[in-house]
Amino acid sequence: MPATDLPLLIETAKEAGEIARSFHGPKARAWDKPGNLGPVTEVDLAVNDYLRDTLTEARPSYGWLSEEDEDTARRLTRPRVFIVDPLDGTRSFIEGSPTWAHSLAVAENGIVTAAVVYLPEKGKLYSAAAGQGAFLNGEPIRVSSRSELAGASVLAARPNMDPSNWKGQQVPEFKRGHRPSLAYRLALVAEGRYDAMLTLRDSWEWDIAAGDLILREAGAEVSDKRGAPLRFNNPHPKVKGVIAAPAGLHHDIAKRLAFWPE
Repeated sequence: MPATDLPLLIETAKEAGEIARSFHGPKARAWDKPGNLGPVTEVDLAVNDYLRDTLTEARPSYGWLSEEDEDTARRLTRPRVFIVDPLDGTRSFIEGSPTWAHSLAVAENGIVTAAVVYLPEKGKLYSAAAGQGAFLNGEPIRVSSRSELAGASVLAARPNMDPSNWKGQQVPEFKRGHRPSLAYRLALVAEGRYDAMLTLRDSWEWDIAAGDLILREAGAEVSDKRGAPLRFNNPHPKVKGVIAAPAGLHHDIAKRLAFWPE
């Protein structure tokens, strides 16, 4: 039900932004998660509690998957599930940078049908519903028209540039950029400000679910690093990396990767 879910996600994301902005990032209480899983703050948890209570009350039949809640198999029995990252870019928030986001999505039978990526400090709300296009602050957005990797602007963390990731250990030349928030990276490609986004590490569903739909509705091709379409609400909620770009550029990137079949 993307048409009815999207207004709910938008309204809830905006309120989450008000909650997060009521804290001052560098002064927020923070600690490291067990298992070397990175930092978390009192803000992550406050926003998560609000999102869980609000969204599951509005849609009690939906499952729930969030970075900040213990995962259970219960969500696997539900045809629709919320997939949420309450605060994507926690390190940026702690540092006082504005490049953190709320990432909210609904997936139905493994496919995302409604999505929001909201950056409160930058005043940017990206949204999409299946079959209805992608938008930034209510205005339509579209991916770039670039079809070749040479000279393209690609959001990719430095480890992606390791020669072992590329056929013949030949790293192609392109203009590499980076943003700490994975959700924001995906949204920037959907907006057309960057040509592609690449991550070759296994990626948590909550980091990429919303961006997946926003990109597809903006005209991008999105796959894992081996070319398979992304599916969500998996028993282990990870996918095998992400390639996101206009179709021609997606193909040009993929054929150069060592993971891609001949």
